[in-house]
Amino acid sequence: MKTFVKTLKTAAAVAVLCLAAATTAQAQQYKVAFIARAQADSFAAWLTNGIMDEAKKYPDLKVDVMDAQADDAKENAFIENAVANKYNLIIVQPNNGEAQRPYVERAVKDGVKVITTNARIKNIPGSSSVDADPYEQAAVNARLALKQVPQNAKVVVLNGPSGNMHADMRRDAWQKEFFAKRPDVKIVGEQIAHWNKEEAMRFMEDWVQANPQIDAIVSMNDNMAAGALEVIKNDPKFSKILAYGVDGTAEAMLLIKAGKMTSTALQNAYDLAGKNMSVAHDLLTGKISQIDTDIDCPLVTKDNVDTFIEIHKKSGAIK
Repeated sequence: MKTFVKTLKTAAAVAVLCLAAATTAQAQQYKVAFIARAQADSFAAWLTNGIMDEAKKYPDLKVDVMDAQADDAKENAFIENAVANKYNLIIVQPNNGEAQRPYVERAVKDGVKVITTNARIKNIPGSSSVDADPYEQAAVNARLALKQVPQNAKVVVLNGPSGNMHADMRRDAWQKEFFAKRPDVKIVGEQIAHWNKEEAMRFMEDWVQANPQIDAIVSMNDNMAAGALEVIKNDPKFSKILAYGVDGTAEAMLLIKAGKMTSTALQNAYDLAGKNMSVAHDLLTGKISQIDTDIDCPLVTKDNVDTFIEIHKKSGAIK
């Protein structure tokens, strides 16, 4: 009888231990929402793929992706829903930082950990950020353009969304580092194309009709630059056009390799994704309480593009 009672007690103790272990394992499973700006944007898609790949390294994180489709209302609703559905951490890739600001502030106030990335939303106490320096991303191109763009050139400018920190700071860099130093250069067309290739194509179609001379395309990202180049790819009149972008997408690397695009600044979405997931894990496990950190943004030209093409080959983005 004593042996039987002892066995029961042992079994009960084991059951309690198993239940405790299961409860602990459940407590260590964190819900993370990644709210992407727009999957139609090649960089946002690249970043999303990177986030999902990096998430595999963290079995205690469950990451769900939400596509805001370049719509502030959708993005803000996703932030609200993530709070309501008790996500432990939200990574927000803003469409328009100021439009997302009050929703991020509310999420932080409600006790949810938030990382803003590409671009960060500054001055939100309690939030963290993982980004790159958008001023320098454009500036490395603008400094090169100072030497390359011919005298009395005519250029077109493609901007990202107004109010987006990356869009605004990249345009500011071009103004200070290039246009202010080259008063001989005339802007014959400038529009907001929302990082979108198709929008950039439509603007470029209008500009080439109105301007027989366009010497350079100044674009705040690669996607828009690629769209503008697509319009003129078979027109010998523009065979020597210069084109500058930012991001270092696979498409841009191949355009630079082919001599169609002049330069870009690499914003390595793999590095950005890796740092986002590392910071997310450290925040959730209590290793850190807040951080603002950046990745590098090297200039890519025909002289070094092969090195950066290898990054995309490793991921399968370039065969």
